[in-house]
Amino acid sequence: MKKIAFTLLSIAALAVSAQEIRLTPQNIDEVLSALTLEEKVNLIVGCHDAYTSKSETMIGHQERIVPDAAGTTTAVERLGVPPTVFTDGPAGVRISEWREGADRNFYATGFPIATALASSWDLDLVYETTAAMGNETLEYGCDVLLAPGTNIHRHPLCGRNFEYFSEDPILSGKMSAAYINGVQSQGVGTSIKHFVANNQETMRFVNDSRVDMRTLRELYLKPFEIALRESNPWTVMSSYDKLNGEYTQCSEWLLTKVLREEWGYDGIVVTDWTGTRNTIAQIKAGNDHLQPGTDDQVTHLMEGVQKGWITMDYIDRAARRVLEYIVKTPRYKGYQYSDNPDLTAHAALVRRVGSECMVLLKNDGDVLPLRETKNVALFGVTSYDMLAGGTGSGDVHKPYISQLSDALEAQGLTLNADIKWMYVNYKTYAQCARTARFGHGGDWQQPVLPEAAIDRTIIERAAKSSDVAIYTLGRQAGEGSDRKVEDDFNLTAQERQIIADICDAFHQQGKPVIVIMNTPSVVETASWKTQPDAILLAWEPGQEVGNSVADVLTGKVCPSGKLPCTFPNSCMDHLSSRNFPLFGGKERMPVQEWDPRSTMEYTNYEEGLLVGYRYFTTAQKAVSYPFGYGLSYTTFAYSGAKIKKVGDGFEVSVTIKNTGKVAGKEVAQLYANGVLKAFAKTRELKPGESETLTMNVPNYFLARYDVEREMWVTDKGEYTITLNSDVLTTQATLTYKVAKELTYTNDYNYTK
Repeated sequence: MKKIAFTLLSIAALAVSAQEIRLTPQNIDEVLSALTLEEKVNLIVGCHDAYTSKSETMIGHQERIVPDAAGTTTAVERLGVPPTVFTDGPAGVRISEWREGADRNFYATGFPIATALASSWDLDLVYETTAAMGNETLEYGCDVLLAPGTNIHRHPLCGRNFEYFSEDPILSGKMSAAYINGVQSQGVGTSIKHFVANNQETMRFVNDSRVDMRTLRELYLKPFEIALRESNPWTVMSSYDKLNGEYTQCSEWLLTKVLREEWGYDGIVVTDWTGTRNTIAQIKAGNDHLQPGTDDQVTHLMEGVQKGWITMDYIDRAARRVLEYIVKTPRYKGYQYSDNPDLTAHAALVRRVGSECMVLLKNDGDVLPLRETKNVALFGVTSYDMLAGGTGSGDVHKPYISQLSDALEAQGLTLNADIKWMYVNYKTYAQCARTARFGHGGDWQQPVLPEAAIDRTIIERAAKSSDVAIYTLGRQAGEGSDRKVEDDFNLTAQERQIIADICDAFHQQGKPVIVIMNTPSVVETASWKTQPDAILLAWEPGQEVGNSVADVLTGKVCPSGKLPCTFPNSCMDHLSSRNFPLFGGKERMPVQEWDPRSTMEYTNYEEGLLVGYRYFTTAQKAVSYPFGYGLSYTTFAYSGAKIKKVGDGFEVSVTIKNTGKVAGKEVAQLYANGVLKAFAKTRELKPGESETLTMNVPNYFLARYDVEREMWVTDKGEYTITLNSDVLTTQATLTYKVAKELTYTNDYNYTK
């Protein structure tokens, strides 16, 4: 009976299609009526055999269109419905560099990681960068870039923090909006992810994030809300995890009530790349498309309709939304992609942007920029094999990675030949380089370093013949596992020793030592930061990493980055350390093998709102480097701070003057009662030059979430407004008064 029923549905629809219906933006309902049930279901379920050689004529099965792209939707050729292509990821287009029969490689640009972009605090720069990403998405025949990652840095050991922007929801949301608008300016889409509370990789497919409603609304949903209000991503990606006992992919409250009814989202919801779960519950909850797609999901939906477990209304709702998405895509519009984006121009952009993302953490005696330096002793494996980005879906097949060793020599500096030889030729170096570059997530292990062969005598000899020592500290992280405290967040004994030895030897000769941190996320600095003269946090700033670092070291670029996350004195100082796997846990690792707690199938967010700087400032707990911190080669003065009411909110203006001797940029941060509410960055100011920055804050941004009343409430009273250069350094103080309590329903849109 089931086969007969499906056949009758197919015959009826095919009769309609005899009228030669072709999909257009105006006839979506007509095309929907012409689709068979099987065709509708296969639009909803990803092209589950896109990685096989099965015939393209089979429904739900077609050869991959762009090699190594993440997923595709299924074509319905008789109705003019093309397939579309989803591709990773946050730092650029992730596709295969190799194609059968091709006489060249198909590389994509490796752009700075999200945390680095956030360190620029420059929305225009992010837009410019991601517009280039969007162009590569377009020219490589893809329709959606699976980014940005908009999850909060709840804890510094999350393996995918590098894909996310910040520990603060305002900075994260604003950065996400700029990212989305930049990519989509090129006529392709984005997929904001991972919705929501996907803040660890350990047991990520089943972990239950247990978050109270106020914290959920104010911290974890807020950046998504801001991004969706200030941009319009084509897709939202529902996350792997559970939220308060229910898979996010099965949460009608999250995917329909909050996302669509409250926030007014009208794009499609795509699942993260999940295997078969409760397929019917996923569609009922509000997912429109299931990736990567399985035969079982097709079967469940087909049988579900036949047996009354799910009505056609749900099937039609999802299929209609997918069709609405498809007509926006370049593939539907017949764009003739080139497979040849301007990688040279994009590399130049990455070099410039990468240098603007770097944070100068220390510069005693103004040893930077390097002035009369000629001879450099360059230490550290990573100096010769730098890390451009993280691993997993956030990686990119790049044409090259520029090395600091090469970049310094290109700028006229001479490297100590003995030190260079030891790193380039040491027998374990090749193993180290392969592991660092191609390792996946937490499978990357800190290798045995050539430092083991560099004894104090070699360092002392280099100190006599070199003008300066530079040591690069490298770390890697990625999808699939979380980082660990020992020998990862904390330095290894070998790293601590060589930093101490270099500093002792060079300081005895009256010569400076500089440490470069080429890391995806936060590393402990408190125990060793007093030793070197300067510390430059480079993050993983893309494929031009070596050139970007060299540009900052030599003064071609004045550093202007500020920290988007706190550097604590100890990993355990974070309240969230009480409820986070601290031993490098993996997504599927059995709990009892590595964690002393009885279970890691859930994570209690007991710290509530006290995440990142909100905790450290509230508790008045010392940190190594505070949120928003960053030095410059010049100095700035703030003056003329003013505040005035504007509409349903207020406007603050402040004049910033470059009082130093070199051109530079400054970030002004606006806090209300100690919490970030706005920020702005100057253009490059010449010495003596000024610029007046203006920041607008809606009263809604002052609101707390009232759980009992289920609404946002801005309390009556006076608010202390500060203009800061970092969260702990106030440059000007103002007062803003709210005359009466203000309330906002959950669907309030502050942008209207």
